[in-house]
Amino acid sequence: MPAFGILFVSALLVIHQSVTAMAAVEPETVLIASGSGADAPQQPQGAVDPSGRVHVVFGRSGEVWYCRSLPDGGFSKPTRAFSVPNMSLGMRRGPRITALGASLVVTAIGGPQGKGRDGDILAWRSSDDGKSWQGPVRVNDAEASAREGLHAMVGGQYDPDSPAEATWCVWLDLRNRRTELCLSRSDDGGLTWSKNEVIYTNPEKSICECCHPSIVMDGRNLHVLFRNSLKGNRDMYLLRSSDGGRSFTAAAQTGIAHWKLNACPMDGGMLAAVADRPMAVWRREGNVYHSTAGRPEELLGAGDQPWIAAATSGPVICWTTGSSRDLLLLSPRETVPVKLDSRAKDPVVVVSHQTAAANVLWEHKLDGIQEIRAVQYKVDQRR
Repeated sequence: MPAFGILFVSALLVIHQSVTAMAAVEPETVLIASGSGADAPQQPQGAVDPSGRVHVVFGRSGEVWYCRSLPDGGFSKPTRAFSVPNMSLGMRRGPRITALGASLVVTAIGGPQGKGRDGDILAWRSSDDGKSWQGPVRVNDAEASAREGLHAMVGGQYDPDSPAEATWCVWLDLRNRRTELCLSRSDDGGLTWSKNEVIYTNPEKSICECCHPSIVMDGRNLHVLFRNSLKGNRDMYLLRSSDGGRSFTAAAQTGIAHWKLNACPMDGGMLAAVADRPMAVWRREGNVYHSTAGRPEELLGAGDQPWIAAATSGPVICWTTGSSRDLLLLSPRETVPVKLDSRAKDPVVVVSHQTAAANVLWEHKLDGIQEIRAVQYKVDQRR
């Protein structure tokens, strides 16, 4: 195991033994957007471009808004990017973004009727840092099959020997009257998308119906994480492709214990490529766990809605916990998590290796006002 892996496991043991030792530091937060009612900003997502800048999208009713990081650690004033009819928002539903060398690709799910009656994955592209957007282009080739509203996206240089980049989108699909996992690929920055492939079908009937999937690229490999529903258990499963998504290995459970549950927890976990191996975080019952592919799970602590990203020195994980909805962040620098905020919801984290910083984004709600907040937190020494 790499040195950072040993240290990280040691950190997990400390957390398990002494949660009361949690660090009380609350780094300064940046306010990105605020509003109430139909104007409330929701479901931020971020992506880091090759230069290290962080690009952020979030939803506001039927609109996608965009901003990017500034050299001083703040963010540009959000601007309306485009509208999405009846956009799926909430509980990890919302827009997704990936930052390629020459373009940004943003996807969102919407439809003429909404409310689960229809829904397509729509893609937009910007080649001028979000000043203008091309689209939409429909990703799912079976109309309304993405109406569950849950999807994920990743993009980047697939072949180390070629500068060409690709983008992959994975989602919960209902075209066959059951919930399956579908995938499509774009080789031109989101302008066109490949024929859809069903990459996993549950032998009993459906995969977990309301948990978002996640996808990560690790060199030439793609890894997809999803929550399955087999033999009464709602466990996390992992797929791997070594040929750009054309074929996948058989699905394998992440971790070894089971969650016996006759319902959907609406909490899909997240993947990151850490030291050239996929590492997953997920919720089981009232706790958050992590596991590297092929290893038993390790307890992080009580909580839900976890997210993970990879820094040079190891994994960066955030999650929410407790009745006050505390937002916790565990990085390779600490042996106990740092508290970033309270009254937090649906956090995400992306890491800029150029700035050696984790950028955490989340919803914060108090007295009817909802905000999108951000923290930049150093996790690596500058290279």
